[in-house]
Amino acid sequence: MPSNATKTSAKATKSAAKKPAASAKRNAKPDAIDLLINDHREVKSLFKAYDKLVKADGDAGEKQAIALQICVMLTAHATAEEEIFYPAAREVLADDEDLVDEADVEHASAKELIAQIEAGSPHDDHYDAKVKVLGEYIDHHVKEEEGEMFPKVRKSDVDLEALGEAIAERKAQLLGQDADPH
Repeated sequence: MPSNATKTSAKATKSAAKKPAASAKRNAKPDAIDLLINDHREVKSLFKAYDKLVKADGDAGEKQAIALQICVMLTAHATAEEEIFYPAAREVLADDEDLVDEADVEHASAKELIAQIEAGSPHDDHYDAKVKVLGEYIDHHVKEEEGEMFPKVRKSDVDLEALGEAIAERKAQLLGQDADPH
């Protein structure tokens, strides 16, 4: 039976062997589509948290904080998509530009609701409805991007790592954060 010292040494060796892979992964460039999908998941969880508060007749301050966080995240995400991802997608989807056009229009509709939510408060008429409808717009938008646009862009020769790096940097600028996408 190995001693505790041997077990500890074996664990340390295994750990050291894993470190290069971990640091290599940490240094890998982000993939644009993976970053955008991650944003979709994060905002979806915020919409769920908001809905839970609405159903529980939750605190207005908590609802507003979540709604504003949703608005900030969506604005940064949409801006990075419009400035960086969509122009690249438009180039590689020349026969399918309608996908990008529709996404632009969906962003415009979402931005109108975002402005109304940011200017309002949970005490206003239709505030909860506006957040709910924004969530429905975003769900529809995400299904189209992830189901149609992203697979087509992924099959193209566009450099998703370079786009991912640019998206991460732009979002960090917009959110006033460090650009580490991991």
